[in-house]
Amino acid sequence: MPKKILVTYYSQTGQLEEIMKNIAGAFQNRSDFEITYYEIKLKEDFEFPWKPEVFYDTFPESYLQVPREIIPPSEEILNKKYDLILFGYQVWFLTPSIPVISFLKSEFAERLMANTPVVTVSATRNMWMLSQDKLKVHLNRLQAQLVGNIALVDRHDNYTSVITILNWMQTGNKEQKKPLPPAGVAQKEIDEAGKYGQIIMKYAESGSYGGMQKELVQNGAVEIRPFLIKVETVGNKLFTVFSGIISRKPQSRKFWVGVYKFYLMFAIWVVSPIVLFFYTLLTPFFYRKRKRQIEHYQGL
Repeated sequence: MPKKILVTYYSQTGQLEEIMKNIAGAFQNRSDFEITYYEIKLKEDFEFPWKPEVFYDTFPESYLQVPREIIPPSEEILNKKYDLILFGYQVWFLTPSIPVISFLKSEFAERLMANTPVVTVSATRNMWMLSQDKLKVHLNRLQAQLVGNIALVDRHDNYTSVITILNWMQTGNKEQKKPLPPAGVAQKEIDEAGKYGQIIMKYAESGSYGGMQKELVQNGAVEIRPFLIKVETVGNKLFTVFSGIISRKPQSRKFWVGVYKFYLMFAIWVVSPIVLFFYTLLTPFFYRKRKRQIEHYQGL
């Protein structure tokens, strides 16, 4: 009896879909595994590329994890019991994207994920750590068993990646004008993502996943930049304030979304370099704390 693997994801640009299929490729042509794909889709999906005004207006519901209606998985998918789920997700505004949250809050998620090993896979600009913590809350609620995590990021510096990702989101072009590099996860890393599938497959054969996360990390599956944990922590606090104001004042939503947009750009280009300076200066005093943070996010 072949082991059943469900590969589920939401991929707006196609980048994450390519990564998921490369990871799952390790299981192809194996008679002892049966692969099923389920792409999460909203009944009313977001357009890509984004119009700037729509992109920023999506912030409050994204951060507050307000679900939308999804297209249900087929009965064929729902009626199977899976031995492993490879779960791919994007991060929007320091939070799992609206389509992913919509699935996790749907009636279908528990049917598919309860008491099932799950490997989470994200492809982001660079800030995914606290979003992974938010995702784990849902996995715990659904009684899913988190056994692995892969977090692929744009490895360029924070400011270069801001420019390239905004260009990509608003034009649809991942390739950038020189001298800027392509946006998102490097194509080489995408092409080589199958190595993670090979690691996962070894453990899936036995159904025992002890030690798998450590091996994934040793092969580059998770990169932690401690400074960005601090940025995310501060960002979440301020995002909580802005999303709360916008949700409570629908009559002045446009104004407050504009204020949030201004704050976001100011924080990235002015506040962030100042925070980085003091963070670096104080690193020797917080060495142990930052080591614990790295261990937490490289683990499960």
